[in-house]
Amino acid sequence: MGASRIKLIMTDIDNTIMPAGTHEVSVRTVAAFHAALDAGIAIGPASGRGRVQLAPFFRGDAACFATAVATNGLEVYCADEKIGEYRLPVDCLARTAEMVRSIPEAGLLWFDGAQPYLVAGDRAVLDRIVPAYARACVPTDELPEAPILKANAFIDGDMAATEAFVARLNAEVDGLDFDIPMLGYANIMPAGRNKGSAIETLCAHLGIGLDEVVVFGDAGNDLTMFNVVEHAVAVGNATPEAAAAARWHIGACADDAVAVAIEALAAGEWPFER
Repeated sequence: MGASRIKLIMTDIDNTIMPAGTHEVSVRTVAAFHAALDAGIAIGPASGRGRVQLAPFFRGDAACFATAVATNGLEVYCADEKIGEYRLPVDCLARTAEMVRSIPEAGLLWFDGAQPYLVAGDRAVLDRIVPAYARACVPTDELPEAPILKANAFIDGDMAATEAFVARLNAEVDGLDFDIPMLGYANIMPAGRNKGSAIETLCAHLGIGLDEVVVFGDAGNDLTMFNVVEHAVAVGNATPEAAAAARWHIGACADDAVAVAIEALAAGEWPFER
């Protein structure tokens, strides 16, 4: 494989380029993104985070997320142009909220921009899963009338409990898909929309093949993009499921392994070995 064939690099953020417990990517990662851009390679994040949330993670450097798959594939941008947006039907979310309220230690958030609203569940439970959202959320009894761009479900439990929770949501809520980005937390998407479909949208817009893309990830919500591209790369701290789905494997997020790989690709070198 020649690195010169790579035209697009997309990477998950949390635990892939931003270690747990930190709030921004490394200086080296930002520099690696710019090296790729300078080499003529489109690059950006593929994250469950909304696009309005991305700037602080990249130290305010807008070039790093001008191209982005955000909200787990519901927002797709290329060079600051919005090329796709997909919203969550409120009636499906209402069914989700009703179901979640019947499950102990579970809850549901919806977002207006970066502002989270807690429509089901307990703030103290959310605090054990995503403390930043627990601090910022506004409790509410209502969903908005218009379709929503971002919502997440949560449950306080181990991975087996998380998987059972998400499996039940997928089985019982029509019109939506749910996946697992991390322990106790679920992304919510319109059926058929995900990171993988967003990568396909980007490739069609750029006029490139899926074999000209490298993606990096660590968790269950990265599997859809691992399944559509030829060069899927798991970091060393990836979940067993993500590691098994990846074609290539590198070092850990904490060691800036993705930045190292991007630097090599930008220099025309192929950094991956099975």
